[in-house]
Amino acid sequence: MEPSADRLATAAARGRADEVRALLAAGVQPNALNRQGRSPIQVMMMGSTRVAELLLLHGADPNCADPVTLTRPVHDAAREGFLDTLVALHRAGARLDVRDAWGRLPVDLAEEQGHHAVAQYLGAASGATEGGSHSHSEVAEGPADSQDFKND
Repeated sequence: MEPSADRLATAAARGRADEVRALLAAGVQPNALNRQGRSPIQVMMMGSTRVAELLLLHGADPNCADPVTLTRPVHDAAREGFLDTLVALHRAGARLDVRDAWGRLPVDLAEEQGHHAVAQYLGAASGATEGGSHSHSEVAEGPADSQDFKND
């Protein structure tokens, strides 16, 4: 762990896109762990899609799991209802079919929190989930700002 990793994680957590951009341009690694052992994409402000995009463009791993809870950034974005961030993560290769330590998929978290548009997107993008109760067969396409997938 190095101080620059903490600075990047802090900037990401606070949603400071300009600072994140500058740190990445200065060579700070997007997957560097902070002193708590978390990467910037794990602690980023979920409502800051621009921060997510910057980290992902520089190689952040969209599938990094918390070592204890097994949650991934898609779980956090789904639980909090941030559709645009979720779409950015998904387009960057984030898996939507992974369960956390309690056996919940991102779509389950969105449904539990009443984020209907997020749950709709996840259901359509995931298709039928193995072992899950979601039996959608369509694949979501198009921008997150389409009428079908507006933020709640």
